Amino acid sequence: MSPAPEPASRNLLMRVLAALVLAPLAVAIAFVGGKLWALLVTAAAIGLFLEWMMIVGAWRRSAAVATGVAVLAVAGYSMATGRFSVAVAATVIGIAAAALTSGAQRLWAAGGLLYAALPLAGSVLVRLDGREGFLALIFVLVVVWVTDIGGYFAGRGIGGPKLWPRVSPRKTWAGAIGGLGGSLVVAGLAAAVGVGRAGTLVALAAVLSVVSQFGDLFESAVKRRFGVKDSSQVIPGHGGLLDRLDGFVAAIVVAALIGLARGGIGGVGRGLLVW
Repeated sequence: MSPAPEPASRNLLMRVLAALVLAPLAVAIAFVGGKLWALLVTAAAIGLFLEWMMIVGAWRRSAAVATGVAVLAVAGYSMATGRFSVAVAATVIGIAAAALTSGAQRLWAAGGLLYAALPLAGSVLVRLDGREGFLALIFVLVVVWVTDIGGYFAGRGIGGPKLWPRVSPRKTWAGAIGGLGGSLVVAGLAAAVGVGRAGTLVALAAVLSVVSQFGDLFESAVKRRFGVKDSSQVIPGHGGLLDRLDGFVAAIVVAALIGLARGGIGGVGRGLLVW
């Protein structure tokens, strides 16, 4: 009889199996776009907010939790139907309401709602722009995924000095560089198939990779602040939505801001990729 797999091997297997199911599903829904994509990212944003409230100890503040869920639902529907000003107004009012109903955790509750609302808006805005929106969204997703994968294997395979041991004891400089290197490969492949200019895509990939790693570190810092290991166990091998989406949250917000600055609300994807 063969020996039972080591815990690390079992965890890696669960990570791979979960990714093989979730990644194609996310890409398929992103391809369809429209209200279906908005529904997915709204559900994810609600999940992020709920996990955040559990981490910071504000889960029992039912009024704040209900307010946050309702606001994200309204914001998601408004984004999907082109009512962007309604989404912004609802989010601002919701943040204030969450703060007022969260007692001593008011700043953390308000910050959690903003943390969930920003990637919701960014994900919808990037995808709005037709073919370019889909390509831009997939580019961000793949850069984040490859940064995570490259960081995981480079960190474990090479090891070496820790990146920020006070916040994330397992992350190393080798992992950070490996993740960045993987993102540059993605940029090169994207340029080769005509997604955009090589120089632009390499620069974007580098920025988004670094930003996604900072997003990961930020989430780790929040969990360490409250003595939490995983945000939840909703995704086998990955922990919670916050654990899985922390890098994407940061990257999609930055990507949307870049695209919005260059292409306006209706041309975020084109503004991101076409220079």
